[in-house]
Amino acid sequence: MTDTIDDLVSRLHEEGGERLVLYAGRPPLLVGSERTRPLAEDSLTEDAVGRMVQELERRAEGRTARSNGRSRFRASTPGGRVRVQAELGGDRTRVLIRPDRDPEGGEDAPSSDAGDEAGDDPEAGAEGESPEPAVERSTSRDADGPEGRLRALLRELVDRGGSDLHVSAGERPYYRVDGEMDVLDGEPVVPPSASREMVLSIAPERNLKEFEETHDTDFAYEIEGVARFRCNVFMDRNGVGGVFRQIPSEVWTAEKLGLSDAILDLCELPKGLVVVTGPTGSGKSTTLSAMIDYINRNRSDHIITIEDPIEFTHENKQCLVNQREVGVHTEGFKVALRAALREDPDIVLIGEMRDLETVEIALETAETGHLVFGTLHTNTAPSTVSRVIEQFPGEQQNHIRAMLADSLKGVIAQTLCKRKEGGRIAAMEVLLINSAASNLIREGKSFQLPSVMQTSGQEGMQTLNDALVELVEEGIVTREEARRNAVDAKEFDNTLERSQRVGGGGSISS
Repeated sequence: MTDTIDDLVSRLHEEGGERLVLYAGRPPLLVGSERTRPLAEDSLTEDAVGRMVQELERRAEGRTARSNGRSRFRASTPGGRVRVQAELGGDRTRVLIRPDRDPEGGEDAPSSDAGDEAGDDPEAGAEGESPEPAVERSTSRDADGPEGRLRALLRELVDRGGSDLHVSAGERPYYRVDGEMDVLDGEPVVPPSASREMVLSIAPERNLKEFEETHDTDFAYEIEGVARFRCNVFMDRNGVGGVFRQIPSEVWTAEKLGLSDAILDLCELPKGLVVVTGPTGSGKSTTLSAMIDYINRNRSDHIITIEDPIEFTHENKQCLVNQREVGVHTEGFKVALRAALREDPDIVLIGEMRDLETVEIALETAETGHLVFGTLHTNTAPSTVSRVIEQFPGEQQNHIRAMLADSLKGVIAQTLCKRKEGGRIAAMEVLLINSAASNLIREGKSFQLPSVMQTSGQEGMQTLNDALVELVEEGIVTREEARRNAVDAKEFDNTLERSQRVGGGGSISS
């Protein structure tokens, strides 16, 4: 670790970061409004974090409030003014550093040495600011209560740049960061007697009732100024648990996600069905929200979304956007989809095509002059076509094949890969339904669709292996990571070798 605290603070200011987070045992993290990334490859030691805090304390302006290993103060460094909150001590060592862009905007430090523990309201933060993140976990006014503890864990999830918090009965909390599970050794075990109260403390009344009836429930939760979360509460053999997925506070645009022209062309269609697919946690919702945002900025239409729960929120731009949440604003997907046809929509987003009737209504909606977006949990574009057809009874499959051949316009199948530099990126397989693909679907030969994709690269199609090879050749992911995410690892190896023989670079078409 060669960066000094001055180097890190300079990067915080220069790159417009929201905060710099230092944890013992992890690299320094730069948290922005849309992305969290490490600023070094090496992890910080407890001693290194302590030395950085000492250096900042030597430059502190005014008094430094300390209590039980915690300190809070302002400091002036060559890289810029900052506000610092630190908690030192073993594996709980962590420091939050924010730019002090408004030095006259109110005091950040408590008025007494004990104020950080007794008098401050860390939920409120400094005057006019968003709530403080998780370094104030142990000082929150509700920290001893179930909701306060859960909120503190969720704040720390955001600070660590994690995607999911897992709370299980009889276990310590886990975070998923860059796709890897990481246990919080510094946190106590959540006993079965407490896990139920904790994970249900933030559930709306209707979800409490649903959980009592089914032992499963889904809902959204927001800590204002921090993040929104998609929540699932469940029962297992040990008791009640929950998984809380962070939803980015801002919609990622198509440009920032790097969506191809072929994918953006799907957003310009007047009608048809577009399916975004992939395993759970593959970023489907992020891609769909970027596509809806692109439409919202570039068309003048009426968009209806049907979601369970609502994740990304869309303000009206060029379009009128109505977002409906299953269980809150409507009974279910198929009921809402039927109703949508009477609500003058141009574009309809279905959060999940869960059952036969919903799929059939979606196809009918696409056939009758609407652009429909939906999701499925399949791994490849060709298998998506097969899955839709095969879930119908045999006597209906010819009819569904014909409907798909006419209405399906594109399938985007994606998986998330770990970047070399930290964070994750989606590898996207793209199937566009041209005349050749349409004929194969109608004739029940969807197993031949990969051949169409391989020979239609000029139209914007690509297989997952092509996408993975491109990420490897651009130096974004390692070969091992790409191979791990390939559906057929041997075929990935062959594709990469063919690409390298011809000079590499870009998608591979044969």
